[in-house]
Amino acid sequence: MLALKPSSVDSKFSTTMQAYVFLRCFCTAWVLTSFFPSYSDLDTVLITSNMIANFCCEPAGWVQTKSIHISCPKESASSKFLAPYTTFSRIHTKSITCLDISSGGGLGVSSSTDGTMKIWQASNGELRRVLEGHVFDVNCCRFFPSGLVVLSGGMDAQLKIWSAEDASCVVTFKGHKGGILDTAIVDRGRNVVSGSRDGTARLWDCGRSACLGVLADCGSSINGVAVGAADNSINLGSPEQMPSEREVGTEAKMLLLAREDKKLQCLGLQSRQPVFLFIGSDAFNCCTFLSGFLLLAGTQDGNIYQLDVRSPGAPVQVIHRSGAPVLSLLSFRDGFIASQGDGSCFIVQQDLDYVTELTGADCDPVYKVATWEKQIYTCCRDGLVRRYQLSDL
Repeated sequence: MLALKPSSVDSKFSTTMQAYVFLRCFCTAWVLTSFFPSYSDLDTVLITSNMIANFCCEPAGWVQTKSIHISCPKESASSKFLAPYTTFSRIHTKSITCLDISSGGGLGVSSSTDGTMKIWQASNGELRRVLEGHVFDVNCCRFFPSGLVVLSGGMDAQLKIWSAEDASCVVTFKGHKGGILDTAIVDRGRNVVSGSRDGTARLWDCGRSACLGVLADCGSSINGVAVGAADNSINLGSPEQMPSEREVGTEAKMLLLAREDKKLQCLGLQSRQPVFLFIGSDAFNCCTFLSGFLLLAGTQDGNIYQLDVRSPGAPVQVIHRSGAPVLSLLSFRDGFIASQGDGSCFIVQQDLDYVTELTGADCDPVYKVATWEKQIYTCCRDGLVRRYQLSDL
């Protein structure tokens, strides 16, 4: 390990030199001022005894390193920068809007603005299947828990279920009047949820290819949906009518809706009764559950709200790293992964002073993140899928 420390006098590194160093290591430019706000008004970065940059490599082979650790004890902040383990460039020819990894880690699925949705080998990006049937763009895609079936939603207002084995479309749901922007799978997949530009969230019966009901009619585009198990202390209300026998696994579940009208809505999935309605600083783009009572939601102006469902009036905290839109949020271990429209993608641990930056996207938006064990996959506007290996840290 090579530690860069001043000896008898402090040294000044210009941002040009700092960008050059990171460019050599990560094929992207990162400047320390981005991660230590108190230095943001300086033209140079002052390396003193209070800021130590540890390059995790031998001096003779630093160009090959996959990670760098930078800590600033004075600011009580620490960041690790992780470069992609490998990059898949031959899956799509244009921006990749969504991706997911199968439960066994063997397959990936992704959708693109080139009009295609493809299944590929997660280890090397080798193409396995092309899923054709949507008209216009495919906005979202995900594997069912079995890893053998894929759910997708498109701008054609259709929700489709596909066989990953032979690429056949086995079910098509129709009922939305606007493009489908996000989906969620309930338990093992007997039921699925969709959110649409038409302002509605719907529950679907996969076995009978039928809509079981409109869960919410917001009058505003629903950009993201999430389903999570509720803590016993949360009152989800009672359904006004007896639920259909075709509803499977909806009891004791919460449904979270990220809305374009700056509102984050939570309701009981089975009861359809409101749990809370939170108003944010801008349109909500995405949301996810961290536990039975904690959740995250990201906005167009770069805020990440952490809320406690038991007392949602005020956020537990608001994380703001830049004004770029928060495009995806994913619960991960004891923290979460977030991606933004400025190309940043980062892992936040339970202690917010510890952050891992996933590099490589430069300024291209990172639209979606998926994980399998110690591997993280991202998709980006530049048309690349990047795979990160956490063991490289």
